[in-house]
Amino acid sequence: MYRAGELRQKEVINITDASRLGYISDVEVSLEAGAIEAVIVPGKARLFNFGNSGDLVIPWDKIKQIGKDVVLVELPITEKNK
Repeated sequence: MYRAGELRQKEVINITDASRLGYISDVEVSLEAGAIEAVIVPGKARLFNFGNSGDLVIPWDKIKQIGKDVVLVELPITEKNK
């Protein structure tokens, strides 16, 4: 089991295409179940529009492996490009 604080600032890698998705900035927690439901990676910053293109919410069941520095996830290529 992992604590939310242990997941923050780990880099997320999509094993489908070996792309870097960013770093975990937050988690979604179910208070009823007392479990982490998803991790959140901030969207890519846009150059002239200031702000971002939306956060990437990765469901817990898409996480395949958690290492010391990285989290490996399996997402369809089209899903990560939202």
